[in-house]
Amino acid sequence: MTAKIAFQGELGAYGHQACADTRPEYTPLPCATFHDTMAAVRDGAADLAMVAVENSIYGRVADVHSLLPESGLHIVAEAFVRVHVNLLGLPGATLDGVAEAHGHPVILPQCSTFLRKHGIRGVVSSDNARAAREVAERADPTHAALASEMAAQIYGLQVLAAQIEDRPDNTTRFLIMAAQPDLTRRGEHGMMTSFLFRVRNIPAALYKAMGGFATNSVNMVKLESYMVNGSFTATQFFAEIEGHPDDPNVALALDELRYFTSYLNILGTYPADPARR
Repeated sequence: MTAKIAFQGELGAYGHQACADTRPEYTPLPCATFHDTMAAVRDGAADLAMVAVENSIYGRVADVHSLLPESGLHIVAEAFVRVHVNLLGLPGATLDGVAEAHGHPVILPQCSTFLRKHGIRGVVSSDNARAAREVAERADPTHAALASEMAAQIYGLQVLAAQIEDRPDNTTRFLIMAAQPDLTRRGEHGMMTSFLFRVRNIPAALYKAMGGFATNSVNMVKLESYMVNGSFTATQFFAEIEGHPDDPNVALALDELRYFTSYLNILGTYPADPARR
């Protein structure tokens, strides 16, 4: 049986592109939501999940961070995927004739300069590939989609304007998640460790919890906070560090972190993507 990798969106979505670029040996499984993407792995319908977590222009994908703690999955790899935003229209349509461009809320800000310059109104769609499919089905040359070249090929659309993203380095970071962790040391560019934690209710708890990483020379590359269950008093932190939990300095830093936290969940240890360098 062919192994499957789940992603959020329809065929031709950027998640599909990430699967094709990084796990071409897996059969892609489109899912309606990020929740469904993770559930597909939990339920055994897929072997891996490809989940977008942040974009270099838009920032973090907030929905995903709220789903990670309850996903029951483990991060086994990361993938930095160069995102090219293209304006896709019907065959024979022209750029000057486009009035509306449909795309996901994450992608609209990534090409806002182009849309304003050409007087095109951005319209929110639940998925970029779905937007491409619906433009093809609508058969109205004044409507276009913001999507990948893969989507253009799948749905028989024409690229009216290529690579219209505001920044030439527009990149989305994906996490590859599995039902079981992989703690082996692998890859040629070092290891990363992602974890969630909540600090104890004591003065300067966060400051003290972070001290162990500084004194043990552990590089923390990400620290983000968000509320727990909508409470203004309960804050959870998502952190990423360079290194493996078995590294002596990382082990010492995590031990010190545990002393000042009421909750610690290591989400995964995985090879650093070469794009980090």
